[in-house]
Amino acid sequence: MPKVQKVYACTSCGSTFSKWAGQCSACQEWNTIQEEVIVKQSPKENAKNVWRKGTKKEKPRPKKLKQVETGTTLRRKTHDDELNRVLGGGIVDGSMVLIGGEPGIGKSTLMLQLGLSLNAKILYVSGEESEEQIKMRANRLGKSMSDCFVMADTSLTNILLQSQSLEPDILIIDSIQTITSPHIDSAPGSVSQVRECSSEFQRYAKENGIPVFIIGHITKDGAIAGPKVLEHIVDVVLQFEGDRNYTHRILRTIKNRFGSTSELGIYEMNGNGLREVSNPSELLLSQKEADLSGSAIAATLEGIRPMLIETQALVSTSVYSSPQRSATGFDLRRLGMLLAVLEKRCGFQFTGNDIFLNIAGGIKVNDPAIDLAIVCALISSLEDISLNSNICFAGEVGLSGEIRSIQRAEQRIQEANRLGFKQIFVPKFNMKGIDPKNYDVEIIAVGKLEEIYNLLFA
Repeated sequence: MPKVQKVYACTSCGSTFSKWAGQCSACQEWNTIQEEVIVKQSPKENAKNVWRKGTKKEKPRPKKLKQVETGTTLRRKTHDDELNRVLGGGIVDGSMVLIGGEPGIGKSTLMLQLGLSLNAKILYVSGEESEEQIKMRANRLGKSMSDCFVMADTSLTNILLQSQSLEPDILIIDSIQTITSPHIDSAPGSVSQVRECSSEFQRYAKENGIPVFIIGHITKDGAIAGPKVLEHIVDVVLQFEGDRNYTHRILRTIKNRFGSTSELGIYEMNGNGLREVSNPSELLLSQKEADLSGSAIAATLEGIRPMLIETQALVSTSVYSSPQRSATGFDLRRLGMLLAVLEKRCGFQFTGNDIFLNIAGGIKVNDPAIDLAIVCALISSLEDISLNSNICFAGEVGLSGEIRSIQRAEQRIQEANRLGFKQIFVPKFNMKGIDPKNYDVEIIAVGKLEEIYNLLFA
C-alpha cells in the first residue's frame, strides 16, 4: 500500500512545513501556506514505471577543469530567428525551457508554430485543449503538419510513456499547471504537483537528451505560478508579454544557462499567427504627416538590441488644485525626478500643469538613456515648439542637469544612421573612440540640459 503523508507547502516559494502557519518563515509572505497530500509509492511499485527503462547512464566521475572540452554543445536552429536569438543561438539538446505569460498572449501559438515549422519529430501535449482545437489552430497558421504529433492528456505517467515510445526530437507541454502525477494526491496546479511534474520532465530531458518546452501560467502579479523551484530547475526562462491593445509581442529572456539574458525577440500578432519583427523601430515609430510639439525620438536598448521609439508628452494647465501626473510605459517616479530637475536647474515651471507621458507602441522602457528624449518632449510641449522628426536623442539626465554617459552609444548611433536620421544628440563623455566621419548622421555631443535648450528651443 502506498504511504500517505500530509505536508504544508508555501505557494509562493515552495517551502514545506510540518504544520500550518499564517506566515511563511522562508519568504515572509502571509496566507500562502496550503495543505498538500503526498502519496509515496514503495520502491517495488516505483520500479514498475516502464517509461524509465533504458535510461541508465555511466555514473559521472570527477575530472580536472582543464580536461573539460568546450564548444561541444550542439544547438538545433529553428526557422524563427527571434526565438533563436533569445535561446542563445538555438535549441540545446536535453535542455528544459519554461515560457510564461498572461492568458491569451500567444504562448500556445508560439509553441505550435515551432512544432509545425521544424523539420523534426515533435510531440505537442496539451492539457487545456482537445486535439480538434489544436488542429483548428494549426489550420489558421497554415503550416505543414507532417512530423508533428499531438496528444490531449494530463497524466504525467502516460505522457512520459508515450514519449518514450515515440522518441520525439522535441517535447512540448501545454501547460505544466494542468499535468498531474499519480504520486501526489492534490489538485492540478498545486505546489506539490508542479514541483513533482517539473522534476520528472527535467529527469526525462537530461536522461534522453530531448529538449522539453513547458508553458507556465502567471499570477496576477506577473510571476510564474507555482513554486519558485520551477524556475530554478529549468535551463531557460522566457517571459512572453505584450499589451492586448497592440499587435506586437515581446519574448524576453529571464534566465539562460546557455546564453545571455540580455536578448529580446519581438513578434507581431496577426490572423496567421505570430510574425517575426526584424526591424522593431518601424513598429514603434508612429507615422505622422507633420512635426507636432511634445514628441521626441529616443535611441534605446532592449537588452543588447538597439531600437528607436517615440516618446510623447502633453503639458496642459490644470483645472484642479492638485495637478495630474500620468506615465504609460515609463516609471512615474523617474518622471517626477526629471520634472524636479527641469524646475530646479533650468527654471521651467510645471507646478500648475497636468503632465501626461506616453511611450508610443505600448512598450515599457527601463533604459535610463531615454531621459534626454523625455526631457525634450516635455519642453517641446510646454513651449509648444515642435522638434524635427529627423532628430533623435540618447542620454541619461543627472540630478544636477548634466547629461551622463550611456552604455553602447555606438550601437545607438548605428541604428539611427541605418534608419536615415539626420542628427542624434549623445553625451559628450561617450564620444571617446567614436569617429563621426564613419556615419552619415550628424552626432552632436552635449553635456548639460542648457546646451540642448539653446540648440533646439532658444
